[in-house]
Amino acid sequence: MQQRELGANGPNVSAIGLGCMGMSWSYGPPKDRQEMIALIREAVERGVTFFDTAEVYGPRLNEELVGEALAPFKGQVFIATKFGFEAAPGDTDRWSKLNSRPEHIRKVVEESLARLRVEAIDLYYQHRVDPDVPIEDVAGAVRTLIEEVKHFGLSEAGVGTIRRAHAVQPVAALQSEYSLWWRGPEGDVIPALLELGISLVPFSPLGKGFLTGALGADAAFGGDDFRSTVPRFQAENIKANQALVDIIRRFAADRGVTPAQVALAWLLAKHPSIVLIPGTTKVDRLIENLGADTLALSTEDVETLEAASSQVRIAGDRYSAAQAAMVGR
Repeated sequence: MQQRELGANGPNVSAIGLGCMGMSWSYGPPKDRQEMIALIREAVERGVTFFDTAEVYGPRLNEELVGEALAPFKGQVFIATKFGFEAAPGDTDRWSKLNSRPEHIRKVVEESLARLRVEAIDLYYQHRVDPDVPIEDVAGAVRTLIEEVKHFGLSEAGVGTIRRAHAVQPVAALQSEYSLWWRGPEGDVIPALLELGISLVPFSPLGKGFLTGALGADAAFGGDDFRSTVPRFQAENIKANQALVDIIRRFAADRGVTPAQVALAWLLAKHPSIVLIPGTTKVDRLIENLGADTLALSTEDVETLEAASSQVRIAGDRYSAAQAAMVGR
């Protein structure tokens, strides 16, 4: 597995990590705990050193799962988690209330440390920008946690917020959605990250499963699968968006690889500061995803993919209106 530097003069991590959210949250009911522990440990054995979780995934369950799975590998792996939400009164299962007040950060970091079974968090992201708390106060609070947090990150933040935070406490990574069917960060975000020496960690690099080609035009999602709330996954939009998958599928077939490997390799080819965290709950998918590490796309390959995919008009927004209100601040 190739290694990539996270942030300017930061630690080296595997170019392809593992997003653990779906093991406990958002894609149906939590998966079998022992099977997920085995999957995470299989990833380590195959060279993965970068693992992504959050206190809200579960909530709490995912951090506990990751902590137990990675306990035997202390010092060998790099764990990222997130703060910034809390349960609204009477709502213990869906954490929808933002809270990045400094006193809250200092409280929840200790809780995450305990669940992850670590002495320090390798990368601590603000999960979403809190409009009620100046980002300078958030970055300042993280800066004081010198014993508990090694690196600071942001998620789905706008360029202005990134710059202001970075001026107070260096930002190692920005986690935001980026893939062949959402290239929004290319406008102003990626240029700013390159200027500041901040890595991009794309979440949903496989379009929440869509770019794998495994979701047909008749795909349906239950109420416990958050894709049921995402406009892009409404029936008519799934059908329209198959045109993009068809392009990736043909490109993959010509090279004897899978659509998922092409989608991931495209991201890896965009810039060496990009580190991926595709999620999965299946060992065969894990192995497939990691195969993208050895699929080197040429500049011509990248241009061909981009030219073809740019002809497809993607149908549907990537977030519901409520979710979109928390993005890009």
